[in-house]
Amino acid sequence: MQRVKLDRIDRRILADLQADGRMTNVELARRAGISAPPCLRRVRALEEAGYVKGYHAEIDPGALGFNVTVFAHVGLNSQAEADLKAFEELVKGWPEVRECHMLAGETDFLLKVVAHDWDDYQRFLTTRLTAAPNISHVKSALAIRTSKLQPGVPIDVEAGPEPEEE
Repeated sequence: MQRVKLDRIDRRILADLQADGRMTNVELARRAGISAPPCLRRVRALEEAGYVKGYHAEIDPGALGFNVTVFAHVGLNSQAEADLKAFEELVKGWPEVRECHMLAGETDFLLKVVAHDWDDYQRFLTTRLTAAPNISHVKSALAIRTSKLQPGVPIDVEAGPEPEEE
């Protein structure tokens, strides 16, 4: 992965793409204050350098019948690297798990799980998650509502150049 030194235009492009990944190159270029061909070259360079990982549509879970979101705090019996990797690989095969984060502290993993209803989640919990190898404990936290959902990172368009890597 080649590293691109970010300037104000690159940060503007990243901020705009993060806010609206379907923005046309012409609109993106207009907002960045450059013409379309160099804008497209910059976008491709940012993609190749790994700043842009992909483009996704934001889907309303409720529209597809996923009315429950649960955060499952998972503890494992063993934290050996092979066991951690085995759990991560197992989780990749569970479509209802939308996020998996390894944590430091009492909980080994935090899973974001979507389900049609509470009974659906309980079936997942008892037939897959707690039945999985190496599971010590699971604590479930039902999300009541989401007041902020903002993927990505804050991008300061007006910041100076990125610090040099040593």
